[in-house]
Amino acid sequence: MSVTVSSTRPSKPKNFPLHRTLPGFIRDPLKELERISRAADGEVVRLDLGIVKPLLVTRPEHLQIVLREESDTYTRDGIFWRPLDDLMGTGVLGGTGESWAVSRKVLQPVFTSRNIRALTGRLADTINAAVDELDPAAQAGRPVAAGREMARIVNQTVVRIFFGHKIRSAEIARLTPAFEAVIASLAFRVLLPFMPEALTPRGRSYRAGIRAIDDVMFGLVEKYRDDPGEGLDIFTALCRARSAEGSGLTDQWVRDNLVGMYAAGTETTATALSWLWPLLCRHPEVAARLYEEIDRVVGGDRVGPEHLSGLTYTKQVVQEVLRLYPVGWQFPRMAVRSGTIAGTPVKEGQSLLISPYLTHHLDYVWERPDEFDPDRFAPERSAGRHRYAYFPFGGGPHQCVGNHLFHIEAQLIAASVLSRYRPEPVGAVPSRPAMGRTLRPEHELEMRLVPVGGRT
Repeated sequence: MSVTVSSTRPSKPKNFPLHRTLPGFIRDPLKELERISRAADGEVVRLDLGIVKPLLVTRPEHLQIVLREESDTYTRDGIFWRPLDDLMGTGVLGGTGESWAVSRKVLQPVFTSRNIRALTGRLADTINAAVDELDPAAQAGRPVAAGREMARIVNQTVVRIFFGHKIRSAEIARLTPAFEAVIASLAFRVLLPFMPEALTPRGRSYRAGIRAIDDVMFGLVEKYRDDPGEGLDIFTALCRARSAEGSGLTDQWVRDNLVGMYAAGTETTATALSWLWPLLCRHPEVAARLYEEIDRVVGGDRVGPEHLSGLTYTKQVVQEVLRLYPVGWQFPRMAVRSGTIAGTPVKEGQSLLISPYLTHHLDYVWERPDEFDPDRFAPERSAGRHRYAYFPFGGGPHQCVGNHLFHIEAQLIAASVLSRYRPEPVGAVPSRPAMGRTLRPEHELEMRLVPVGGRT
């Protein structure tokens, strides 16, 4: 397909007026955004959403300008970020400027490759113990809910990596449902950021969830801030930074970073893995290759760090899952000063909609973009690909610091489950995402886990 590069001369972006797009947004907002993105074919266009009229930016070359080259002009601010303020605060995922820079400096060492390698053994042990809990249902032939089980396994894993042994079972029991309530409520808040608080659906459960999260987080900070002890976990690193002489950091800063990272760590991995199972059910040829690799590399062992280097196709499968269904499907930005993007004027205060989902499905960027093909990420096919053709974790200075941890965790979970069981769907297999804060499958997949050769 031929590509026409935008002129550098100032030109008004094409408009998609509300009266033409509203019926599509009412029926299926994500599908309507896909239609608009394909019609724009990578050009910058203006969306009319009534109260706000963001510019839609999907072309990799344009994304590089917004996310990297001029990231200080296009900041994480504006109406589309406000629904996240109560949850994320001013930490590494919600803050900007100096607050964000301090959080990033403190957390970056925790997520270095060297530190993650040191944590991988603990990750594998926690994952294997969580997967053990699937065995009663597997032995009884009782179906399990794929998304719910992935959320359980991920939550147990993330809790240990984030808090070490400083969090009690009673606190985890409060934290998990509170986050679930808040994440469910965010779907409405992100899609309708201008709706008054009193009219927002699930507003009561959202507020109750935030209160429960704050109770647990501030309680932990008060208990450990002055004597965090040793450990490689995120909570300890934050408390050490907070207690350092002259830091100027507060309990609120620790809470905001904990909450933001915890929400991202659980929601990203659990949602991505909830897509793995329906995709394997619909693509038996991919499933067969994946099973063969895991059987050969892991065999009858419990999965561990030593297996990761051999799970090359498993990594490609995870990468392709994130291409098709990037969990953070949108990264809004706001222009803090006027500028241009490939000749399109951008005024100060203008909102921009950045969407990995839309870019990952552009015809001129990806061959057969709607097909599930993990071989796209084989080294020979990845060479020369634009850096912003694939950006499920964002890009530039604000790229997610936990992306390396995600890939290790996702590979270990997939290998731990599939070295023991083969999934068989029970009922309908979801094929479309439900649009919200994240892109979850349209309905839960019930599946039966068949033990592999007597292994459990």
